[in-house]
Amino acid sequence: PAPGMESLPEAVLLRILASIPAVDLVLVCRLVCCQWKNLVDGAELWILKCQQEGLTRAESDAENWQNFYFLSKKRKNLIKNPCGEEDLEHWGEVENGGDGWKVEELPGDFGKEFPSEEIHKYFVTSYEWCRKAQVIDLRTEGYWEELMDTTQPKIMVRDWYAGRRDAGCLYELCVKLLSENEDVLAEYKSETVTIPEDNDGSWTEISHTFSSYGPGVRFVRFEHGGQDTLFWKGWYGVRVTNSSVTVEP
Repeated sequence: PAPGMESLPEAVLLRILASIPAVDLVLVCRLVCCQWKNLVDGAELWILKCQQEGLTRAESDAENWQNFYFLSKKRKNLIKNPCGEEDLEHWGEVENGGDGWKVEELPGDFGKEFPSEEIHKYFVTSYEWCRKAQVIDLRTEGYWEELMDTTQPKIMVRDWYAGRRDAGCLYELCVKLLSENEDVLAEYKSETVTIPEDNDGSWTEISHTFSSYGPGVRFVRFEHGGQDTLFWKGWYGVRVTNSSVTVEP
């Protein structure tokens, strides 16, 4: 009988397996035989796939190359409509103090352009507190329970805020990691940022990284908001845009 794949040198077999889609490796190839299972579960195959697809990582950081590969491929902003291109679509638990939220075009009156040319709009608050939130279902986004409980990948949160040059304002950010029953397992809450009336209108980034947060995280709740400090009718409060939540490899 002609020799089968089991007769191939392991280095050749690794090259062949590395050309197969990652999901098929885990769900199909891993079940073929003990040799294939060991190769799929091992680091060498995933290091090779990472090299082929330009996913770089320091060898000293290597704990689970398979998880690193999947997290790298999945990495994206989990906040929907972060810049107001769809008005308030996807934002829930909206608190519309004063005249409520409004979406405006950059740079806006007495404002500055955003550091990235890709951002064209922002949300702006009014003369009483305006807040809005999104709840991200991590399983729906493809982050399975074992990954979140065992690997506990870092969860990076970012937001950008600015004031008008002719008005002072307040800004707050609060992000919670929630369990299946929506118990709070970890929380980040910024101070209440006060932007003075004579500010230069520039954009400021705020960020926080959750790590070693323990098992059980299933949802991320992102909430931000603010108001102006002059209580002028209209939209003189804090401006926010380009919010993001990413699960890091």
